[in-house]
Amino acid sequence: MQHVEFFHKAHFENNYHRTAPPAGLSHFIDFIWETDFGHLWQAHPEGFSDALFPNIGYTYLVNLGTPFVMQVADQFFDMRSDGFLPRHRSIECYHRPGNQLFGIKFKISPVLFLKKINFAEYREYIFPLSYLVEQSLIDAIKGATNFEERVRIISNHYQPIIREHAGSLQEIHIVTEILDRCFRDNDFKTTIETLASQYKISTRTLQRYFERATSISSKNALQIMRIRKAAAHIASSPQTFHYSIYGYYDHSHFYKHLKQFLQKSTLQNLQPHLQLLQTLHKKPRLDGM
Repeated sequence: MQHVEFFHKAHFENNYHRTAPPAGLSHFIDFIWETDFGHLWQAHPEGFSDALFPNIGYTYLVNLGTPFVMQVADQFFDMRSDGFLPRHRSIECYHRPGNQLFGIKFKISPVLFLKKINFAEYREYIFPLSYLVEQSLIDAIKGATNFEERVRIISNHYQPIIREHAGSLQEIHIVTEILDRCFRDNDFKTTIETLASQYKISTRTLQRYFERATSISSKNALQIMRIRKAAAHIASSPQTFHYSIYGYYDHSHFYKHLKQFLQKSTLQNLQPHLQLLQTLHKKPRLDGM
């Protein structure tokens, strides 16, 4: 059994705890989540997998249960402990009875305020989480009795860091501001040169800021955000979707990007997205008809 992001919405909505962070952390954390699989094992004693498409940022994974297997692109990792998971590639997690995971999905981690970290050096593999998080915080998360308590622990840990360093590290401010504005306004066409000039820095400097903070280039980050937002829209509300909302030149331009985004090696066997692609490949109706 394979559950695929965007297509098996009920699974991801009903079998995971998921909450947005406090407002003060929203520029840095997308959401905090935890698996809620206990009621599934009787129906799936052999387990199942959850496949996710590329995203910006990264996830701090805390293992609350038994070992599990994580696939990043074409590489497999036997996860016995906690890990740092880069999210710019497709992933698939293979769950078995006894697995329980807790995660923090970051756009940008506040650890940048505390340590000289370059996340571009952390983008090829899953690294031990202890490189980036104090063991005392990991222990507190594991010692908590429920998801709500773990969320409070995370909020209480990161909120003082943000308040203490407000206004410092201009490069983090620039990257978070660009990501937030482009996502909010569906502005994915402004060139990197234009973005850099708005902050009176060079293109090379802006690229360095993005790679250090997000692990990938500004262009890659914005294009991943773009196609994710468009794919979520068409999967949930196809009747209101139009390619121009997200700045695509025409239907073919959008279709090509979506096809490239969806057709990942982890989905070669089942390809549950084929019906959506076939529907999109039909000649689109004219506006107003």
